[in-house]
Amino acid sequence: MSLVFGRKAVIALVGISKMQLEHWDRSGIIRPSKTAAGKGTRREYDFKDLVALKVAKRLREEGISLQKIRKALTWLRKNFPDVRQPLAELRFVTDGENLFVLDRDPEKILNVLKGGLFVFSLALGQLIEGLQGELKKFATPKEEKVMVEGRAFTLVLTPDLEDGGVTVQCHEEPWAISQGETEQEALDNIIDALELGLKHEKECQAAKAWEAQAV
Repeated sequence: MSLVFGRKAVIALVGISKMQLEHWDRSGIIRPSKTAAGKGTRREYDFKDLVALKVAKRLREEGISLQKIRKALTWLRKNFPDVRQPLAELRFVTDGENLFVLDRDPEKILNVLKGGLFVFSLALGQLIEGLQGELKKFATPKEEKVMVEGRAFTLVLTPDLEDGGVTVQCHEEPWAISQGETEQEALDNIIDALELGLKHEKECQAAKAWEAQAV
């Protein structure tokens, strides 16, 4: 089963804003591959969607307007109906008037309708490798050592690829699980949970000791 990514994870991995992601979805530039039923409609993106979003972001950074990207995708989808995600799978784009294709140099895109004029560099292989590296870093659990009530604990932080945010669990006390929008928020939340849990544990121990003495 392939990985799917929720909106928050996509924003963090691709480096775009929530507004951009929603606008590109509504305008049909890049829509998520999957939707899941539940409370409302949940949109889920796969890795190929992430590549397409990265390409669209790079095109925008190079000054290509959303209108031209939309025209390019309209043309590509019409002429290549079997290609699900043109920006991630094809090696050329068009705005309906100008045709851009990869030159022998895989990092160059040329406007072949204007005499081979060099347009800009787009190293798709490097982009994919970079995204894979970001994903690996993003998905790798991290450990943090903390002191709570005079005791040392190891906390394991794991990014949530589907919902975004971070889940954290205590190695020594598996019952202590929490989450947060950021690593720091997740840490703060689980430390609060540990403090409450340890306080409750002490109260229970004191109650048992009192009962034992009473007997």
